Amino acid sequence: MRARVLAVPGLVAVAVLGLAAQAVRQHLPITNDAWTKPFPPLRIVGNLYYVGTYDLASYLVTTSEGHILINTGVDSSVPMIRSNVEALGFTFADIKVLLATHGHWDHVGGMAEMKRLTGATMLMHEADAPMLEDGGSSDYRFPTGRGRIYDPVKVDRRIRDGESIRVGGTELTAYHHPGHTKGATSFTFTTQNGGRSYRVLIVNMAGINEGVKLLDSPGYPTIIEDYARTFEKQKQLSADVWVSSHAGQFGLHEKYKPGDPYDPNRFADPAGYTRRIQRLEQLYRDQVQRERQGK
Repeated sequence: MRARVLAVPGLVAVAVLGLAAQAVRQHLPITNDAWTKPFPPLRIVGNLYYVGTYDLASYLVTTSEGHILINTGVDSSVPMIRSNVEALGFTFADIKVLLATHGHWDHVGGMAEMKRLTGATMLMHEADAPMLEDGGSSDYRFPTGRGRIYDPVKVDRRIRDGESIRVGGTELTAYHHPGHTKGATSFTFTTQNGGRSYRVLIVNMAGINEGVKLLDSPGYPTIIEDYARTFEKQKQLSADVWVSSHAGQFGLHEKYKPGDPYDPNRFADPAGYTRRIQRLEQLYRDQVQRERQGK
């Protein structure tokens, strides 16, 4: 009986230490200068604007009843995003909805601060919402947890595949494209420019992070099937204009140089979209084959 009583404090101590470890914020080093390098904002098409850094894409969708911001980059990106929004002539506090293409720290690291500054409503796919709320600790790549790597943010609404997000006269549709994360999400909407309608796709590309195993992923046992379904779904999407989570993925710097005049067709590149999806799908298939062969 005495041994059982003595064991309880020990268990409590272990639990407390475990919780304390989860509560400590880790500050990961930024090894890619392009993630934090400033980049001037630009109008992509209609009411869609690029307000991110040189490589980490953040998008502002403007409406007469408030704006939508998609992705924030790392936490130090928030002042740059704010400056870009204001440089375009928009009011930062008019951001009413926050979204993200997935829950990795390089895209949501500044989300908690952005929500605090704007008071906006945070929406996230239900499969990535827990990761945002625990600061990245529950990333499937770390089945036992790794502690917080960004400030947790409360998700106000958990969205699912096919759901709509409406602000003013703009309605976005969310597409669940899991693999890169469990809740990776792409968005489509229609915008107007010069009397013409443009279908816009903000796609989360299904790349595979270095070190991720597809055949042995205890934190994500359905990862192979999810990637396969995502590639099939993305190949079925079409758009007049497409962009993605990283500037490099959709060729921002090849298609646009600061100071170039506005051109609503600048990012109309359906062939480039198809090539990108096909390339990522082939890399996925190659990795599955290597893992099955034990290489």
